[in-house]
Formats: sequence, structure tokens, C-alpha cells
Amino acid sequence: MNERLGATHLGNSRCRFCVWAPSIDSAKVHVLSPAEKLFPLTKKERGYFAGVFDGISPGSLYLYSLEGCGEYPDPTSRWQPDGVHAPSQVVDQHFEWEDDQWRGIEKADYIIYEIHVGTFTPEGTFEGAIKHLERLKSLGITALEIMPVAQFPGSRNWGYDGVYPYAVQNTYGGPTGLKKLVNACHCAGLAVVLDVVYNHLGPEGNYLAKFGPYFTNSYRTPWGAAMNFDGPDSDEVRRLFVENALYWLDEFHIDALRVDALHGIVDQSAQPFLQELAQRVHERASQLQRQIFIFAESDLNDTRVLLPQTTGGYGFDAQWNDDFHHSVHALLTGERSGYYGDFGEIEHLIKAWQEGFVYSGDYSRFRRRRHGNSSRDVPAHNFVVAVQNHDQIGNRMLGERLSQLVPIDSLKLAAGLVLLSPFIPLLFMGEEWGETAPFLYFISHSDPDLVEAVRHGRSEEFAGFAWQQEPPDPQDETTFLRCKIHPGLREEGHHRTLYDFYRELIRLRKGNPSLACLDKRASEVGNYDGTEVMHVRRWSNEEEVALLFNIGKDTASLRVSLAPGRWRKLVDSADQRWDGPGSSIPEVMSSEGAVPLDIPSRTLFVLERGKGG
Repeated sequence: MNERLGATHLGNSRCRFCVWAPSIDSAKVHVLSPAEKLFPLTKKERGYFAGVFDGISPGSLYLYSLEGCGEYPDPTSRWQPDGVHAPSQVVDQHFEWEDDQWRGIEKADYIIYEIHVGTFTPEGTFEGAIKHLERLKSLGITALEIMPVAQFPGSRNWGYDGVYPYAVQNTYGGPTGLKKLVNACHCAGLAVVLDVVYNHLGPEGNYLAKFGPYFTNSYRTPWGAAMNFDGPDSDEVRRLFVENALYWLDEFHIDALRVDALHGIVDQSAQPFLQELAQRVHERASQLQRQIFIFAESDLNDTRVLLPQTTGGYGFDAQWNDDFHHSVHALLTGERSGYYGDFGEIEHLIKAWQEGFVYSGDYSRFRRRRHGNSSRDVPAHNFVVAVQNHDQIGNRMLGERLSQLVPIDSLKLAAGLVLLSPFIPLLFMGEEWGETAPFLYFISHSDPDLVEAVRHGRSEEFAGFAWQQEPPDPQDETTFLRCKIHPGLREEGHHRTLYDFYRELIRLRKGNPSLACLDKRASEVGNYDGTEVMHVRRWSNEEEVALLFNIGKDTASLRVSLAPGRWRKLVDSADQRWDGPGSSIPEVMSSEGAVPLDIPSRTLFVLERGKGG
């Protein structure tokens, strides 16, 4: 069955419908507007129903009427203007794009900025976000990552409760709003990453099971029923999600997909869904002659996600590396509960910089088993690293950002660890100025029993941590409103200093050849015995930089190894310019192999040796 899923307007008030419902003997399209009418669909092979009908224009509302089962919105609806329980709407695919010359950017040039549309601006819309693109470009950001936009219940949600994979959230501005944002990003020279969820659907408004065996009882996920990717009829389930990925690339010009929680996708088949997904995305990129990538989120520390398909891997282009975050967070905050119990030593951070995964077959006390495999041979540009993102902030009981947990000297240190790393960096909205608003978990479900279940589930999630408070009520609108960020803060006091510091680090990352080179083979990482000072060498051709990070609580007096030659200081977080106590490191120094330096606690330095020394 090659016809496109869902409702496709063909022009001249003609519309084609296609829906998969293998357990139903007959199905109709119930058009509700502008005039009510029933259109019988023809049953096709493998359980599809399809038909082309006159008198249906963009804006027409419709439901599928399934014999003996009831009437439901389209599982591949492109637009749910009145929410998850209401009729679907036929849309006009046409949009006046202005990005004809856009071909994307190199993966190594990605500097990602993650936003939640609802809390990024007062309006909480795609068009509201457009106003901030020039600010992001000025900061040095090259890619905007948007948390999931598939239609979810109500107006407040992280987006991981979406139940219509193709329908863009109505309260954000729907499909037209998203196209406007992507178009504006491309005109500003920014790539767009879209977070997509293929491991589960949300509980409210989820009518997929009425149409067919989309779910399986063979596996469970932490979020509910698992998708049927390897059982009977799974080819058609795969089709829905593979074509969804291509839909974002084709109709919305998305540059990269971030696939949520691969560890929640269980597939025992010889040709796994994830492998097929990555292959189809890369094929479409070639057809479109654009640079398009597929990124993974996975907590398995399994390099098969990143290995080429020719060697049995899934072939994803990059993966979020939580081990990097945990290594930094545990050192800077001193937290050791929950999964942070596996981290907290300088050696963890060094390994994260050297290899990627910290746990590469090592015993994990948190998991009470060995975890992961080695990423030593995986290129650096295959990892995305962050010290803050929606998960690591939002899955804290009180949603505290790092700015609520550590002082500004540690915030500057964290910024340097991410932005000067050889990996793809990711910032979470407001991080660059030390935003103080929390990022809490919030919902707006209409089912009281479901709301209570979510409240109970959130409390249980924190059992492994030493947090004693009660989590804020996720259903309360106040919880959501508290998460709105305050861009005006970046003009005030130490927030302005931090913002300028982030901008300077990004400028250096882009402009210095040694820092722009994302190659593990052009990097050495170590520390000085008895200290928590990490020393990094990075180089490109004859140029070299030395990075010094004192993560400890005391000043370290060291003879720092520096190659013979003349060295110039590029960044010193202890400078008064950066609200530091003042620097003892000279602007220029000569080395014959080592230089004595006093490195204050929670500071970082960047030194550069020119060509030929």
C-alpha cells in the first residue's frame, strides 16, 4: 500500500484518505464540516482502507467511523485544532518557503540550544520563539532543538505524552506555526533539531489500539504499553513511524531528528526498526541533497547505536551522552544519591573527555550490574554533551537548574567543560545567563484518575534520591508558569557576566583551530596527582591549546606541563572581567617544558601556543 497515510488534500476540493485498521471489516470517513457526510472507504490489502472523495477542502473536520467500534480521530492526523479528543482537520500542505538555498550545516558545527516551546516565551508559541533567533545567533548558537511537538492533551506538557505523531500541537501554533519557525531559523542560518518520540504514546487521547495492533503485550516501558515493532503486523506499525520521520524532513524541512529513549524500544527482529529508521532518514537526505542527521537518546551506553550498519550497528549520527553530564554534575554539586552514586571522581570526567562513555562494561553500583561497552574508538563528533537539559533538570524533584545548586565560579567551569570539549555541545534555554526559573514536570490532563496516577508516579520516581520534599503538583497551572524563562535577566549583574562568558567560549570554540577540531586523536587528557585539576591538550597542525580546569575546592600550586614556546592566555575565569577574584596567571608566558602556576579553585584557563612556538 503506497498511498500516503492520513488525509491528503489533492486540490479542487478533492481529498484522499488512507487508514490502517486490519481488524475492521468496513470503515467510513465521517466528514463533519462544512457539510456533514459519510464516505465509504475501500478495503485494500494488509488491512488498509482508502478512498478519494470530492467536496472536501482544507479546514474540513472529520472522524473515522469503524464498524462495530465507534468513531475516532485520524491516528495520522496532521491537525487537531480542538485537542486530542476532537475531530481531525484536513490541512493545506502549501507554504511559502524562503529557504531554497538552505542545505544544512556540518554535524561538527552544531552548537545546540534546546527549548520547550511553551516555556521559552511568554506567548508559548512557535511565532513567539522567532523573536529570539537573532539573540541565539549572536550568542553563537548554530542549531535550535525543539522538544516534542506531537499533539498532547491540554495546553501544558513536556511533549512526551503526545498521541498524534503527525499533528503539531495546536496551542503552539499548529503546522503553519512550526513551518514559520523552521523557515525563520534557516533564514537566520540556524539548523533545526526536532525531538520525536517513537517508544510510546501518551495515555490520554490515545486511540491507536482501536485501529490495529500498534502495541504489544510482550514488553513494557516505564511510560506504558510498548510499540509493536517486531510482532505480527509490525511492518505497518513501523511504516507509521518511519514515514513520520520522513514527514518532518519533507514537509517541515527539519535538519535533524533526536529520537527519544531508544532503550524504550524493544525489537528482537533481525532487521531492527531503529536500523531501518536511520537508513531511511539517510536515504532521504541524499534524495533531498541536504545535510540531515538522526541523533539518539539512550541510557544503554551501547555503541551499536552509533556503529555503521555495515558492521551491525544502527547507524545513528550521534548520541546524547549522559555520563558526561553525571560526571560534571557530581563533581560540582557533591550529590551522590540515585545515579550520581556512580560518579564523583575526577577520573570519571577524564574518561568522559577521552572516550565518551564512562561506564564501558564497568560495574555500576546504581544498576547493580555491569553497564555499557567501550566508546574509545567512536569519533568525538558522535556525542552530544550537556551540563543541563530538560531531563536532568526536570527529573529533579524541584526542577532546580545548576544555577540554583552552585555559585557562578562553578557555572563558568561547567560552561567551559561543555563548550571547550571535542564533542557537540548542547545548552538548555536560559543556561547561558544562569536562569533561576525551575524546569518542573507539568501536565494538563482531563482525567482525574490519570492526574492522580501521574502525581503518585512522580513521587515514586524520586525514591532513589535523598530529596525529602514533596514534588510540585504537575497538574497545577502555577507549576507550568513557574517554568517560564526570563531573558531580561541576561542584562543584570552576574547574569550578564555569565552570558558574555558563554558567548566568549563559543567564539573561541568556533575560531580557534585546535578547539574547532573535533578529533579525539588530536587531544590528550589527564590530571595532576593528588589534585582535581584536569589538564587538556588539543591541537591542530602546528597550533596548540592547553586547558586547565581546577574542579577542586582548593588552590592548586603546580608545575604545569606546557610544550616549549611562547604561550598566550585566551581565557581566565578568575579574571575580574568575569566576576572572579582576580588572576595570578600572566597574559603571556614562556615555557621550557613546564611553568609554575597557582590555579584557584573552580577556575578554568585556556592558553594558546602559536605556530612554531
